[in-house]
Amino acid sequence: MTDKHDDEQHNVQFEGTSSGASLTFPIQCSALRKNGHVVIKGRPCKIVDMSTSKTGKHGHAKVHLVAIDIFTGKKLEDLSPSTHNMDVPNIKRCEYTLVNIDDGFLNLLDADSNQKDDVKIPEGDLGLKIEADFDDGKDLLVTVIAAMGDEAAISYKEAPKTD
Repeated sequence: MTDKHDDEQHNVQFEGTSSGASLTFPIQCSALRKNGHVVIKGRPCKIVDMSTSKTGKHGHAKVHLVAIDIFTGKKLEDLSPSTHNMDVPNIKRCEYTLVNIDDGFLNLLDADSNQKDDVKIPEGDLGLKIEADFDDGKDLLVTVIAAMGDEAAISYKEAPKTD
């Protein structure tokens, strides 16, 4: 006789991700470098400073990391033994043609003419400059970075003129 409760435990559904690429990959802490990327407190960050310190007679070398969240600009710090692994975010950079600005979002086209309209206008000066140049009728190329399920426009330039 089978217990109905036992059968239910085996009917677990797992969420799949859309691409085969993982969000992060492990790297030994001692192999991290300034201007590289690392995950601190679950956020993708760019390393701005790091130092290694030897501790006590039987202690392990520790790596002190200072990094800036690539999306929020917040400063984060971490201290980890140099032999431990840390996660490094997979970061993807893409350039898109700006087609329109609608309701706080950028309407973008990639090189294959696929539409993308889920990237918010960046806050602050960058967003204001993009809007001003777009309103002036300039053709703009916007660089978008994506990491760990987040994405943001980080820079832009005027598209080269094609005659």
